[in-house]
Amino acid sequence: MADDATVSALFPPLVPGLSAFADDYDLILCDVWGVVHNGITAFPAAADALTRARAGGRTVLLVSNAPRPNPFIVAMLDKLNVPRAAYDDVVTSGDVTRALIAARPGVKVFHLGPPRDIGTFDGLDMVKVPMEEADLTVCTGLLDDEVETPDDYADLLARMKARALPFICANPDLVVERGAKLVYCAGAIAKAYEDLGGKTVFCGKPYPAIYQAALAKAAELRGAPVAPARVLGIGDALRTDIAGANDAGFDSLFIASGIHAGELNAVDGQVPDEASLSALFDGHAHPRGVMARLAW
Repeated sequence: MADDATVSALFPPLVPGLSAFADDYDLILCDVWGVVHNGITAFPAAADALTRARAGGRTVLLVSNAPRPNPFIVAMLDKLNVPRAAYDDVVTSGDVTRALIAARPGVKVFHLGPPRDIGTFDGLDMVKVPMEEADLTVCTGLLDDEVETPDDYADLLARMKARALPFICANPDLVVERGAKLVYCAGAIAKAYEDLGGKTVFCGKPYPAIYQAALAKAAELRGAPVAPARVLGIGDALRTDIAGANDAGFDSLFIASGIHAGELNAVDGQVPDEASLSALFDGHAHPRGVMARLAW
């Protein structure tokens, strides 16, 4: 059996709660799905932790790869009874997507995604058109993520690639929690398009644009920029939340009972075991700590 020093190098440490190191940060960038709620049910302990962090003087921004803009996410959080005291504002991949479209007045857009995401385009100077007439594709998700997979889009993606159509991915997540199951997101279709050699632009985590938007919002709220060393990213996805925070120069806190729960034997808030943590983080950036679920 490895000694303590060797074991600690293999996986990040388990921490009892956010209070263990909250004082080290001025800004918390917290993921939403998998941390604050699972798409159906909110996690009260997570909201309590963020509320306490704010009460201690920290700014809390919820940073989500949701393809819909800020107002839609706030409305969803209200519906799930997540208190507004738990966060200062919300920054989404949908917000970044809107900024890209707004920079091209009159652009012809093919929307690939479910009808519920149509509000992403409200008020923008653009024209929705069929794929064959489009200047670019904006993908917000699968048309029916309950039953479809990225393979169902192989023919459409091949026709897009034949036109060399730029592809804006409004949600870089591959999968997301919905209750007790995982469903595919726009990122899975974008990856398939990339595999074909298609030109793809990602609007959310782990890519820089969403962090730049979050830091700009934080500076506005606090009245001054926040140094990267004073920023903590919280999330449940190694590929987006932890890698993105690391690339941006932030510390991070990993929540195990999210999309990696099955790999970590951490379903329903169970504390992940050491062997599973070591396997998951092998070759990947390490967060400052790991919690089963976010709590103070």
